[in-house]
Amino acid sequence: MTNKSTRLVKSSTDLRWQSFVPWMLAGVVTVLAGIVWGDSFGWRLSELSIYQLFPVFGLVAFSVMWSHYMADFLHKTLLKHADLDLYFKVTSFVVLLAILLHPGLLAYQRFRDGFGLPLGSLTGYVVPSIRWIVLLGTVSFLAFMAFELHRWFGEKSWWKYVLYANDAAMIAIFYHGLRLGSQLHGNWYQVIWYFYGLTLIGVIIFKYYQAFLRKKFHPAITTNI
Repeated sequence: MTNKSTRLVKSSTDLRWQSFVPWMLAGVVTVLAGIVWGDSFGWRLSELSIYQLFPVFGLVAFSVMWSHYMADFLHKTLLKHADLDLYFKVTSFVVLLAILLHPGLLAYQRFRDGFGLPLGSLTGYVVPSIRWIVLLGTVSFLAFMAFELHRWFGEKSWWKYVLYANDAAMIAIFYHGLRLGSQLHGNWYQVIWYFYGLTLIGVIIFKYYQAFLRKKFHPAITTNI
């Protein structure tokens, strides 16, 4: 085998390996979310209610979105040759589905139980002192839904504000889950959740620092963050 052929094989292997890493990351965080969710009710699936079901979609949505941030960071630093198009396409659909099901299932069950429609039915699910955290989740939900308009407005100059809102929403949902998620209280997953939060904040800071440097040294470049 010639040196050129060897380099091509190595390059192809590196590309496949680098492209696999984000998939593996998304898979691991999804499995962890599923494990802690099942542990929270002793895996008694025959007794499962919607009130027990809806939290898993919140865990999965945040976890997979966290993997998006990590994948983007790794693509800019260590995995520069990774092809992430299919990864983002598939996992973004998973995230959208989970984002819709998490509040949607709760709203449906609350309505069936006679508590009316959102937002009142959702805020009434928790004690008054933490209802603002439910509202925080609602605002974050709207920010995530706004992001789905990127297919039509992603190239607009004002789109950066939607991206800012999504970064803020991710941090808000980290706190939302920490305060409201029964799966995050006093167990091993709480440590994982803090790890998600710290790395998320670190990656967001890195992203804005990189944007600051681009603006400072290459002011003619006006790409969205």
